[in-house]
Amino acid sequence: MPPAPAAVRTRAGAVLFAATGVLFVLYPASRPWDDESTPTGAIAAMGSTAWVASHLFAMIGFILLPLGLLALRRALDGTPGERSAVAALLTGWVGAGLVLPYYGAEDFGLHALARAAADGQRFDLLAVVEAVRFGPAASTTFVIGLLALGVGAVLAAIAVWRSGRLTRYSGIPFALGFALFLPQFFTPAEVRIAHGVLVGIGSAWLAWELWRAETR
Repeated sequence: MPPAPAAVRTRAGAVLFAATGVLFVLYPASRPWDDESTPTGAIAAMGSTAWVASHLFAMIGFILLPLGLLALRRALDGTPGERSAVAALLTGWVGAGLVLPYYGAEDFGLHALARAAADGQRFDLLAVVEAVRFGPAASTTFVIGLLALGVGAVLAAIAVWRSGRLTRYSGIPFALGFALFLPQFFTPAEVRIAHGVLVGIGSAWLAWELWRAETR
């Protein structure tokens, strides 16, 4: 007998959470860590294929994350955590939407600039990079998006805690990982890689809980 549609959706959500975790581990692990405060380092890092791939991993992760939260909301229908799960989904979707344009500029825009500088075009690369990264509209929407993602992840952890269906503590690493997404940008490469591992563990734990929810 084939599994019920609800079970299929829940297990698909588990796969999406697992994939999200893998992508956020790959993002800092594969990112070039040359000194971007110098033109040579910025060209080496931003002009590389690894730069494009690593940021693309993050962007796909941000796309998959709300889909995982959608499956979590459906899995918690009728439980005390349902309302928090709905709030987590909506907040997470808004957050992902706000950060993706910034990541597109960071990935494809800065890569194109670095390649142009490497090809000998004369302009102040570092000044243009700073303008792209810290323009008022870009940086404001990026920060708001990351804060929304953090809030959404905390709400997801609250939903899991209240649900009575999933292990209470299973949402905490996930919430911690996304709550720290903004501050981790101000830490060394090693810490940022460790943060990616934390997000991966948190996402994998939620994936396991969702998968097990259909076999209990």
